[in-house]
Amino acid sequence: MRNGSSAFLIDTNVLVYAHDPRDRRKQEQAFRVLDSLISGGRAILSVQCLTEFFSVTTLRLPEPLEQVMAMAQVERLIRSCQILDLTPAVVLEGCRGSTEYGLSIWDALIWAVGKLNQVGYILTEDAEHERFLEGVRFLNPFHPAFDLASLERG
Repeated sequence: MRNGSSAFLIDTNVLVYAHDPRDRRKQEQAFRVLDSLISGGRAILSVQCLTEFFSVTTLRLPEPLEQVMAMAQVERLIRSCQILDLTPAVVLEGCRGSTEYGLSIWDALIWAVGKLNQVGYILTEDAEHERFLEGVRFLNPFHPAFDLASLERG
């Protein structure tokens, strides 16, 4: 695994789009991004994102995954990515980030995991592309200005 400065914390929405055929463009982009980062050893996930992924893919998709299939995907992600825990320090920092920056608590927890583990990038569609907060840059992999090739060179 590479160090946090060249790794990317991947938000739940990117994981879910890989399994949601309603928007083929986003699905294909999610596959490309995940494949690139996982094969390059640069994909990081939060425990929060894994649990959200299981919930969303089994309950909220129009064609939900069977729980056994979703669990198999979670196991594959755990084997393929570095996984970061939610800790009391992350919760406190997430609460501060939510209060100071107006992030939802769920987005603030992901930001806090990145910040406290020195992961410089979060891939998500839930924040303004290129937004920078206390050492962490949000990148939207579905934004027209997003450049996967630059991540692969990084």
